[in-house]
Amino acid sequence: MNNTGLATKLTMVRADEWPPLLWSFCYFLSLLCAYYIIRPMRDEMGVAGGVENLQWLFTATFITMLLLVPIFGWITSRYPRKIFLPVIYYFFISNLLVFFLIFESVTERVYMARIFFVWASVFNLFAVSVFWSFMTDLFSEEQSKRLFSLIAAGGTCGALLGPALTALLVTPLGANNLLLLSAALLCLSVFSIKQLSQWRTTTGITKLTNTTHTTDNQADDEPLGGSILAGIRLVIQSPYLLGICLLMLFFTTLATFLYFQQAQIIQDHFSDRESRTAVFALVDFATNALTLILQVFIAARLIDKFGLPVVLSVVPILLAVGFGALALAPGLAAIVVVQTIRRAGNYAIMRPAREMLYVVLEREKKYKAKNFIDTSVYRAGDVISAWAYTGLQAIGLGLAGIALLSVPLALIWAKLCHSLGKQKLQLAEKNANKVEEV
Repeated sequence: MNNTGLATKLTMVRADEWPPLLWSFCYFLSLLCAYYIIRPMRDEMGVAGGVENLQWLFTATFITMLLLVPIFGWITSRYPRKIFLPVIYYFFISNLLVFFLIFESVTERVYMARIFFVWASVFNLFAVSVFWSFMTDLFSEEQSKRLFSLIAAGGTCGALLGPALTALLVTPLGANNLLLLSAALLCLSVFSIKQLSQWRTTTGITKLTNTTHTTDNQADDEPLGGSILAGIRLVIQSPYLLGICLLMLFFTTLATFLYFQQAQIIQDHFSDRESRTAVFALVDFATNALTLILQVFIAARLIDKFGLPVVLSVVPILLAVGFGALALAPGLAAIVVVQTIRRAGNYAIMRPAREMLYVVLEREKKYKAKNFIDTSVYRAGDVISAWAYTGLQAIGLGLAGIALLSVPLALIWAKLCHSLGKQKLQLAEKNANKVEEV
């Protein structure tokens, strides 16, 4: 068997798919490496700003997301994909350079720490949402089953490299200089976008939306059109998208509960900034090592063997078990194990499977509606769950009580995921029938 045949057998990637796969891999690697370099800084600044103030930081992030929705809608309505995608990343690059200059000159860090926490939270969701919108636009429904887990592995490699670089370089270089490295990596993301756009222009592949034939040449040269608030309207009018919103709210609620518990435990165990930053980086590294193994060797085969509805339900069920264990034995070891399982399962299995839900939709929904869900709805869930967590603490519930309360929420989430997976398969079959009719 030649090398090409062996690679196809191991990865389920066809020979003509390697160029876009590798550029997509590079794009996600550089993007998440850029974020994970600054993520430990963000988490440390969240602690420095006061764990008791986290719900306010989540609220500020949500408000910022809402303000960005019409701006994103305006840009995508008036500029083609090949222009608005690079512009979004150039904006974040300029932000990093501004933060570098500010941190070099400002001595009072508490308020700047809070601002940076909000910005980093916005950057993470917004930049990654745009990435996956692009992927669902580039690849077909059939390709997504085989390629999305491998593309996600690129992000995991970046997520491994980022915290490793932070842990190694934060002491000799200082945290501020890592912002420049993050900006340089985002430049590589922009270069990857241009290579992918050029590949599509060269191939000129024709794709069928729910209503018309279009080519990716046209997609690069034409704006999406529609209103600046189309993302909100599209979500409200679609039961399928509303279901994805509900999925996201369950996801963020349970993730936020774990994040607050992690922040409290880390604060109780470590007192100085450098130690907390290093611990957050090492936890990120361990999580992403497990994620990479799952993505490369397991995730795509799970979808192929068991189908999307079952695979979407795996992480919620595992998390229900994890919360049950945490209720019985709360503490540093327990929270680290549950958080690692949740995050690795999300990145390797849940996230690629969740993105497949969008592949069967029209282009405007892939960008505008998806961006609204991935940013504003996501952060709305953060805000609601952050204040809910604060309220549960106020009535006397501790770590064990909140964990026990989370078990039925995770099981309801699993049922919803299974239902959405079945709806996606029905939409894919409906689209296939339209192709046959044409």
